[in-house]
Amino acid sequence: MLLAFLPESWFLGQEQWLLLLLALIGMAGVIKGADWLVEGAAGIAARFGMPKIVIGATIVSLGTTSPEAAVSVLAAWQGDAGLALGNGVGSIIADTGLIFGIGCLMTRLPADRFVLKRQGWVQFGSAVMLAAICFGLYAMHGDQAQLGRPIGALLIALLVIYMVMSVKWSRQHNAREPDLGKPLSDDIEHIPDASEPVTRLILMGLLGLAIVIVSGDMLVSSVSEVAEEHWHVPKAVIAATLVAFGTSLPELVVGITAIRKKHPELLVGNVIGADILNVLFVIGAASLAKPLPITEPGTAQPLIFLWLHIPVMLLMLTLFRIYIFRATRIGHFSRWMGAPLVAIYLIYTVLGYAVSL
Repeated sequence: MLLAFLPESWFLGQEQWLLLLLALIGMAGVIKGADWLVEGAAGIAARFGMPKIVIGATIVSLGTTSPEAAVSVLAAWQGDAGLALGNGVGSIIADTGLIFGIGCLMTRLPADRFVLKRQGWVQFGSAVMLAAICFGLYAMHGDQAQLGRPIGALLIALLVIYMVMSVKWSRQHNAREPDLGKPLSDDIEHIPDASEPVTRLILMGLLGLAIVIVSGDMLVSSVSEVAEEHWHVPKAVIAATLVAFGTSLPELVVGITAIRKKHPELLVGNVIGADILNVLFVIGAASLAKPLPITEPGTAQPLIFLWLHIPVMLLMLTLFRIYIFRATRIGHFSRWMGAPLVAIYLIYTVLGYAVSL
């Protein structure tokens, strides 16, 4: 297991039935925590009159990217640059391809022109900037290239600017929500009351986030132990699937819960915000903690990161930009848009495993 939040000793050497029970408890916790997080975030939006998509792109995404940040910073301290960088870029691919793709397939997601023309361009620009920095440093320094602390400080400074601008943009935003058409189901979901105390909403959101993160770690750690020790699945497969998927689990569950509870704007905002924060916050904090070598001589790291992870990330976000161009004209993302994104993610996962062998 790699850099878990819960003690590794809780899972090592345990019986298969106990690990599967812990996995079920973790799944239940993730679902319940996501309920509270979405309720709290939607309630805060209603309380302050802020668009839910803006809440998703700032508060919710800052919380759901905390697992990626923690894993990448710890990986940097332990000298595992491949995990630190790969986790940040891989999470962007998972957020855009898997999470947004599944969201599109589930329902007609709203396209907020105001946010998509602002945070949307920051999403694309930050990824292009990261790619340009990595390829530029590799061209100049070869196998000695690394993301140093000055670059980390730059990314964190840009993160502060982004958060300030997001607050400013939220005040300029037209609060009218786009029409979503027919709801996903006929069930009447709880609509947050704008009169509820702010402290209660904040505590609900924070508690939900904590439950999502801890329960998600319990789920991934227990399943990883079962797969490796009881089912004898290779570590390379576990690292390329369960660990990478695990740090994006909060975004996935929160996004699906947001759709189920009739707040699809939170999914759109969370994906955009998480992509931005994976560059500025996750990779920025990791490289500020300790310089991150872009390549590792004698390993497949240059091939995997520079020639697989980054190109797939740019492909995903370019396709997403094309979707935005069409969606802002008709007011929503079409369901068919999810299929290419999910397909690219699956192909990327298979290629990542094949290259790592």
